[in-house]
Formats: sequence, structure tokens, C-alpha cells
Amino acid sequence: MNIRGKVVTLRAIEVSDIDQLNRWANAPELWEKLGGWHFPYSRQSTEQWVRGINNNDMKNQVYAIDTEEQGLVGTANLVNIDWKNKNAFHGMMLGDKESRGKGYAQDTVMTIMRYAFEELGLNRLDGDMISSNALSVNFYTKRCGWEIEGTKKDWFYRKGQYFDKVVVGITRARYEEFCSSINYWG
Repeated sequence: MNIRGKVVTLRAIEVSDIDQLNRWANAPELWEKLGGWHFPYSRQSTEQWVRGINNNDMKNQVYAIDTEEQGLVGTANLVNIDWKNKNAFHGMMLGDKESRGKGYAQDTVMTIMRYAFEELGLNRLDGDMISSNALSVNFYTKRCGWEIEGTKKDWFYRKGQYFDKVVVGITRARYEEFCSSINYWG
């Protein structure tokens, strides 16, 4: 089952996506704005990662962000899904600069929230980002209704200096309120 938004479709990552994913995995300008480790990735490493994705994993789901206009534009996830407490962690990456500014990111987050809250029955989503990525912080809080819930000082190390981790989250009630206020789903 693909998960459809207004302009994006969230689908399983396929072997045919490997070359594009590998290119993004090795793009320093992209990864300096995202959390996680940053090592050079061989095509073989990327292929192993793709082949290792378990689409039946009830705790971790990774999606390709696909559009009619551009095809694969990025990835999104719901990971560390806690079914007892009804929460999960969400992250997203848009790969090429050409895919930004077209509404793909907002539609991805709104679609992930709709799926998490209305289909899976989750009650909250968490996320975090590097403080130097003000575009992401503002995007999640202003365009998608998330709230800043805290800061972890000197969490990320990039180019010889430390940056804070900005912790964000959204509840189902906040999502419903936000969708109503911007009439997102009509």
C-alpha cells in the first residue's frame, strides 16, 4: 500500500533507487544539515542498506518520497514506533535542491502525520534537528504545526564546532488543530 498525499506518494524503497540514494548519501552539503554519522558510502553499502529494509518491521518504517514530476525526491521515516505509548520518531530528507520549494516537504510531513495519527492510531511524533539548520526548525514549527520542546546543548559536531539539538514534537490533538487552522486536507 502506498501512502498518498496531495503531491507526494510515500512508497517502499526499491533496488532501482540505489544509485540516487547513494549519490545523496555522499553529498556533504546535504548531510551537514542532518543528524547521524557521515561516512563515505559505497554503492554496495547503500545496496545492502536497501536490501536490509524490512517492510514488515513494526517498529521502523522507511519510505521513498515520490512525485509525478520528479520521481524520487527524498526519504522519510517513522522509527522507534512505540505501540504501547503510541509515539514514534520522524525524520525526512529531500535530496536535490531542485526538489525544494515545491511543497513536497510540507506534503510529506502532513501525509506522515495523517498516516501516523489517523491510520496507525499514534498519539505523538517526535523529531530533532541541528540548530544551524534554521530552515528546518522554522519549517516544522511554522509550516507543519510542530512545537519546540527543548534543546540539547552542544549535541552535534560539524566543521570544528558544536551545535545544539533542537527537539520538536507534535501530538494528534495539535495536528488536528493545525490542519483545521490551515484547512490542509480540505
